[in-house]
Amino acid sequence: MNNCYHLIGIAGDRTCPELANFIHCRNCPVYSNIGRQLLERPISANYRHEWSELFSEKWGKSDTLTTTETLTVVIFRLQREWLALSVGVFRETISPKSIHTLPHRSNQILRGLVNIRGELQLCVSLTHLLNLATADTPVTALSPVVYPRMVVVEKAGSVWVFPVDELYGVQRFYPHELRDTPNSLTATNYSFTRGFFYWQGNSLGYLDEELLFTTLDKKVWR
Repeated sequence: MNNCYHLIGIAGDRTCPELANFIHCRNCPVYSNIGRQLLERPISANYRHEWSELFSEKWGKSDTLTTTETLTVVIFRLQREWLALSVGVFRETISPKSIHTLPHRSNQILRGLVNIRGELQLCVSLTHLLNLATADTPVTALSPVVYPRMVVVEKAGSVWVFPVDELYGVQRFYPHELRDTPNSLTATNYSFTRGFFYWQGNSLGYLDEELLFTTLDKKVWR
């Protein structure tokens, strides 16, 4: 796959002659085609197996960290914010799908419907619900391989689908590692978090799933 943006583009030595016309790689049709190829290529069997193992893994009593001693979460990124939700509400992750808008109902939070294994589920934008600022994250600030995903979550029969910009995986923390929410988070984001963890040099917001599901129900069905 052509990775000219890493070699001669913005993330490389910037010798590409097209930069004079397009200013930035994201404005170039070659870059757009690369992004489309990444989104449309099939997920490998190994990738599916890896995630199946992560979500079905049973932590034995012999582990140093046991489920009774830790908080097990799934970590994902929205814009520049790294967030976490309890692993218990995650049903599955899928490649991005087409969103079908609902006439007179779709808005910034309720995006529409997506087909999940033959069932239509409501798709929402956590980015807008949490009032996260839209950011054009530089390629150099991301992981070497980033796969945007859609996440399916469920609690007490309430099912929601939402896109994420990056999915890290499952992580466990000790309860005493949870800290008060930093002042740098927005007021809206603060209201949805139980606190934060220090993780890989980042502040990881731990979302309150009870409040999240309750708010989505009110925002969508009111």
